[in-house]
Amino acid sequence: MITKRIIPCLDVKNGRVVKGVNFLNLADVSSPVSLAKYYSENGADELVFYDITASAEGRALFTDVLREVASTIFIPLTVGGGINTVEDFDRVLKCGADKVSVNSGAIRNPKLIEEAAKKYGDQCVVISADVRRVDGVFRVFAKGGRENTGMEAIEWIRRCVGMGAGEVVLNSMDTDGVKQGFDLEMLDAVCRVVKVPVIASGGAGCIDDFTKLFKTLPGVDAGLAASIFHFGEVAIKDLKQELRNNGINVRL
Repeated sequence: MITKRIIPCLDVKNGRVVKGVNFLNLADVSSPVSLAKYYSENGADELVFYDITASAEGRALFTDVLREVASTIFIPLTVGGGINTVEDFDRVLKCGADKVSVNSGAIRNPKLIEEAAKKYGDQCVVISADVRRVDGVFRVFAKGGRENTGMEAIEWIRRCVGMGAGEVVLNSMDTDGVKQGFDLEMLDAVCRVVKVPVIASGGAGCIDDFTKLFKTLPGVDAGLAASIFHFGEVAIKDLKQELRNNGINVRL
């Protein structure tokens, strides 16, 4: 049985971890370095680091903070934000990332996925999709959720995986920060069209939300969350013990 992963997400703006609701009203949380160290030592399976304003501001990702985070932790690190070229992949990997997440850069230039996968391997390339329902259709958003691309999301994700993305992070903008549970409908639609690991992001409010996620959609490989971990509402060790109690395979 495949082990399900629990992944905290650090959304970083101006060198600080922030968190909002539906991608808006960002509040300061903590230092990414101290938070990353805490998660590495307290049961997280992986860590995701997003420089959330890099794409919108048209600049490169903060490599100094990233380097410090990577040197502090002992779990796999996925990094995204402002990834527009293969050179950006190279720079981030050299700072200590294990995987690189692309969103806006791939929307502008889909060949980026193919080029990066050929150079670094599929396992290194993560497609991160910010998706929201617009008139009942799943649409892809770019630039940290600021820009509706008009693209239908499920077909876009399927296409990205076909080009070499080895993992999908599905960020439901509809459920982000709302704490009413993961977007099971959206996740199910993605799991039906891809055969690579799918990570659920957006909506976790309690331990039961993770149990329901993995019980309802066994094809989902990991649950990602931010505020419930950042603010101490759920301890990862308690979450994993409860998942194990429910017959869900996790690393304790």
